[in-house]
Amino acid sequence: MSVPRRRFLLLFAAVVLVVAGVVAYFADSDPDGLDAVTQQGCTVVQTEEGERLEGRCIAQNAADHPFAGGPLADYTVGGDDRWTGVAGVIGAVVTLAAAGSLFWGLRRRNGGV
Repeated sequence: MSVPRRRFLLLFAAVVLVVAGVVAYFADSDPDGLDAVTQQGCTVVQTEEGERLEGRCIAQNAADHPFAGGPLADYTVGGDDRWTGVAGVIGAVVTLAAAGSLFWGLRRRNGGV
């Protein structure tokens, strides 16, 4: 790999990690647009078991994702909101590694077939 390409890739990775680590702290914990739309027609009621939706809306049919209890669920590390940036960096590293592996495996090679 040429030096300019390696320098570009390292700079790109550094920028991705900084953005993932810093911007993640500014993420809003309120429901996003999709959540807000699916909750139209319902009201959220606090009960002893937690939140419950009353009324008729699409969100009443929603279920937790199988990985909802995972270590990086809800963009946190272990459910701790103070580690949102770390979760962003971990996600960026995993994504960069997966994409890099895919591109490396599919790259055009000189010679051969």
